[in-house]
Amino acid sequence: MPLSPVISRHILPAALKLLYASLRISITPALRDIPLPHGGALFAFWHGKMITGWLLARTLFPAKKVTAVVSISEDGRALADTLEQCGFSLIRGSSSKGGDEVKRFMLGVLQKSGIVVFTPDGPRGPINQFKYGALRLASSSHTPLLFAEISYSSKWILKSWDRFEIPKPFSKTIVKLHLLELPTFHSEEELQTYTTTISEQLSHAQ
Repeated sequence: MPLSPVISRHILPAALKLLYASLRISITPALRDIPLPHGGALFAFWHGKMITGWLLARTLFPAKKVTAVVSISEDGRALADTLEQCGFSLIRGSSSKGGDEVKRFMLGVLQKSGIVVFTPDGPRGPINQFKYGALRLASSSHTPLLFAEISYSSKWILKSWDRFEIPKPFSKTIVKLHLLELPTFHSEEELQTYTTTISEQLSHAQ
């Protein structure tokens, strides 16, 4: 059942901000110790960790324009409403719907030194598996990709495809940042091998 706009635009943003503010978040390494260039960057986290991931992006890059990539599904509409109220700009679409246009908009944000935030295994999975397109874009545009590994001391886990996690209020939250500097891919086989390898590494880190 679709969420009412009243819920997605008012109740959910307030609840998300309150829950996020209660978390005892520890981030390693500190962003200042990561050799990010002054230009744009991609920021990612698994779909099941988005309760913390979205607002973490705003926390890490307070002086940057932060743009979220959100699917055009009905669930995506509710998420887009919520994120817009949390101060995000939006790109609507996914790898399966509007992929070329999404890529063009993402490049536009990056060229203006903005931050593009996305869930690499969304919107439908497979769980904890990067899509080829995101890594191809980072490689071809020579854009750094910062991945946030997020874990909670206490949480609820939903029976959804992404094993969606809701941290309990005041939970200790550990965030480990991984800077991925993508190599140049000379073939689709190289891209596919890298995608499988990095997905396994970051999934097992959970």
